Amino acid sequence: MSVFSNREGKQYGIIQVWKHESCDLRWREIKNEAAYFRIDAGCRRFGESACFYRDGLGLPTEGIVGREFEHGAVAFFDLQAGVKLAIWKRKDLAHETKVPLGAPSSTEMTIGHNVGSREEVDQVMEEASKAGATITDPPHDTFWGGYSGHFQDPDGHLWEIVWNPAWELTE
Repeated sequence: MSVFSNREGKQYGIIQVWKHESCDLRWREIKNEAAYFRIDAGCRRFGESACFYRDGLGLPTEGIVGREFEHGAVAFFDLQAGVKLAIWKRKDLAHETKVPLGAPSSTEMTIGHNVGSREEVDQVMEEASKAGATITDPPHDTFWGGYSGHFQDPDGHLWEIVWNPAWELTE
């Protein structure tokens, strides 16, 4: 998760929550607690996806764990600022969540990765392309003044790599 600070120095993350009562979008404040956020993604090509994230994008991982369990094989990847990506076989994620396995769709969500500059957007997009990602939307100036591009991983999950000039990213 990228972290940014507002002008008063308060830190926020890119996790968005919908506040139903007032029907407006709010940013969830990051707490200084021993916790992390995890994004779980079901994969049709589990092994290929594990290689894509580990070898292609260079994300730190301890590899595939939980193979000894019928529906337990998972690979965890460290993203940033306490966020992990967990990839599963689609059928195992459906089993875990008790949701029927449906047809995959790339338009259900995107994983946003905010970076500190236009150059970083270009760099990450190039790394993803070299790793085998499909570039769906090359880096470009956005209508709101930022710079972004989109790619799909080997399983079709959409990623947005974005620079927002209004957000000051901190480590």
